Amino acid sequence: MSGADTSAGQRVAAGEAVAMASDLIAFDTSNHGDPHARGTERPAAEYVAGRLADVGYDVTYVESGAPGRGNVVARLTGADPSRGALLLHGHLDVVPADAADWTVHPFSGEVRDGYVWGRGAVDMKGAVAIMLAVARRLRREGVIPPRDLIFAFVADEEAGGWYGARWLVDNRPDLFEGATEAIGEVGGFSVTLGSTTTGSTTTGEDVRAYLVQTAEKGSMWLRLAARGRGGHGSMLHDDNAIAALAAAVARLDAHRFPLVLTDPIRALLTGIADITGAPFDEADPQAAVDRLGPLARLVGAALRDTANVTLFDAGYRSNVVPATARATVDGRFLPGREEAFGRELVEVLGPRVLAEWDTLPPVGTSFDGALVAAIEAAIEAEDPGARVLPYLLAAGTDAKSFQRLGIRHLGFTPLRLPPELDFSALFHGVDERVPVAALEFGTRVLDRLLRTC
Repeated sequence: MSGADTSAGQRVAAGEAVAMASDLIAFDTSNHGDPHARGTERPAAEYVAGRLADVGYDVTYVESGAPGRGNVVARLTGADPSRGALLLHGHLDVVPADAADWTVHPFSGEVRDGYVWGRGAVDMKGAVAIMLAVARRLRREGVIPPRDLIFAFVADEEAGGWYGARWLVDNRPDLFEGATEAIGEVGGFSVTLGSTTTGSTTTGEDVRAYLVQTAEKGSMWLRLAARGRGGHGSMLHDDNAIAALAAAVARLDAHRFPLVLTDPIRALLTGIADITGAPFDEADPQAAVDRLGPLARLVGAALRDTANVTLFDAGYRSNVVPATARATVDGRFLPGREEAFGRELVEVLGPRVLAEWDTLPPVGTSFDGALVAAIEAAIEAEDPGARVLPYLLAAGTDAKSFQRLGIRHLGFTPLRLPPELDFSALFHGVDERVPVAALEFGTRVLDRLLRTC
């Protein structure tokens, strides 16, 4: 294939990607993070299984450790089974959404004004639909890819994957036998940069860069508790658990962890400087990040560890001072910073606060090799002149689980985005939506990649 693939097969795949994104969003697979609640993913997983079975895949459906936690895995045999298989994975669960805040109902999957709207459009049912559409096309057309392809659509990613990818890795590693590399979410999207500069010449033309996730922070979910003397709300109290915990959380909110320039972010900022001619001083990476517009929020969070309070629970009556107050903190730490991050948290919170936590490790790989070259070639074929750059994701994905099988991971679900769209704000945001044209672009790029990787 050369240039944009306008074949009938591609038109069908592109249309399916849009339609299936809409269908998948209409399944309310909200994950409230309660490990004791029945899973919500089963209907969406059965939908995915049916679409794969329709074209001849041998599909495995597994409920991972709890009722309703549906997962679907299928394999397409490649020309050279001795090569490591490529895993393509996406999650079917989404974070909750309040319909009162949205322009359209978050579980409508409505197609309006050139976008597919709804919870999961970006994170990540749109990407699942792209993978599913390409998987169907390859099977329909009898394509034998260069290597085995494993498609996995899983549950519970939004709560750490304990009842999804993590459970599958621990209990059904046979489903991923032979996999050596994987591609997943939060990478492959475009950012439009300013005018290109070559030497002393500025072209005046914007250039797109596609960011490939080569690393992600580790995750640490903290459960905080402060204890004091309970009693009547009308009395004097010098040992109030709520006040003690609130003060600790306020200290944490004001604290700034040290700036660390990791290799992926250094490569990203160097690449942007090469494209735009804007200076990048390694001694002051924040200055370079501040020039990135909406992208600054995404990249800035990758310059340092973060810890944000997300839940606060205390009290049961207006006239009673409780003996215990609790809070939850979402902590994210850079590679190599886990021990230092933990020590710093304890110091900032102080001796009045008890802290327990669950941890998932960071993920990282180099930005080189045949898979990266194939990604670059697929992007170049569909968007000539665009650049592909690595970056570190401040959040986490199911790569944390799959790396336990020794699988190298890249975040790459390709989307060509309009320059005015604040893409990072749509993750877990109100009015989440994905451009129809971006889904169509993604099917073309992913199809090229899987035929050549």
